[in-house]
Amino acid sequence: MATTVTVIGAGAWGTTLAGLLADKGTSVCLWAREQAVVDTITTSHENTLFLPGIALSPALRATTSMPEALADADLLLLAVPSRWMRTVCREMRGYLPNAVPPVLTVTKGLEIETGARMSEIIRAELPALPAIAALSGPNLAPEIAQGQPAATVVASEHLALAAQVQELLMTANFRPYTSVDMVGVEVCGAVKNVIAIGMGICEGMGYGDNAKAALLTRAVAEISRLVLCLGGQAETVAGLSGTGDLIATCFSPMSRNHRVGLALGRGQRAADALGGSGQVAEGVPTTEAVIRLARRLGVEMPISEQVYAILFDGRTPTKAVHALMTRMRRSE
Repeated sequence: MATTVTVIGAGAWGTTLAGLLADKGTSVCLWAREQAVVDTITTSHENTLFLPGIALSPALRATTSMPEALADADLLLLAVPSRWMRTVCREMRGYLPNAVPPVLTVTKGLEIETGARMSEIIRAELPALPAIAALSGPNLAPEIAQGQPAATVVASEHLALAAQVQELLMTANFRPYTSVDMVGVEVCGAVKNVIAIGMGICEGMGYGDNAKAALLTRAVAEISRLVLCLGGQAETVAGLSGTGDLIATCFSPMSRNHRVGLALGRGQRAADALGGSGQVAEGVPTTEAVIRLARRLGVEMPISEQVYAILFDGRTPTKAVHALMTRMRRSE
């Protein structure tokens, strides 16, 4: 069992997991790019920029120094935004010890240019790492930071690592399950952010429960097509990292992706909706990545296509809904 965990990325989710581990007595070092984040964690034991109002353990260490953060790590937990994952991995390379520790990625997204999952990026940039796992599920950071009950999935081809992470993160209020389907868990975690934007658009346009239920159900169908095409398992889409995460992200006002969609559905331009979202809305770059990947593979993803058209092609939500509702007739 790991005795020292380094968390790379001090956004809301990275800070939440660092705090959970520190509260359990694990030695944790949290790396942040922003000196102001390190200062507030060190002096007032709170990440006032990304997780305000949550008290953090005084034992939690924070630093902007990558060498310091990586020096004694038994496990690396990567929580940086998807668009920066490759850059941060390259930055880490020169400071890792000879015995590279295993990695847990908790970032949900795909790389725009390649369609690569986060674990694939990490493997490519850190080829010496012994094992990698991915965590995903209906995990809204503020609720978990407040100690509310939640569950998640830890996927890895290395069962020992999955079990190790499960034990590390398990609390009376946070319950990780294990899986071997890294493809399914990572793809579900990425695409659900795209669908959450679509659900926000639907709500912003004033549509009712019938429309929302149809959108959610058909979203499961298109996520399943992509997961199966990439070699993942259909059962994963029905689980916590699939349908569970879809429900949480599509309907929670805490979801940044949902808030972006809500603004778009109420008539804001894409640039204005994104400017008002505050922290990173992973669904925006992931929409581009998903559509590039789906088109390359020949996978039909009509909801994601319309979200892409609204975000990047200037299509109005009304025209996007019309395009979805007037598609060729087919069986379910």
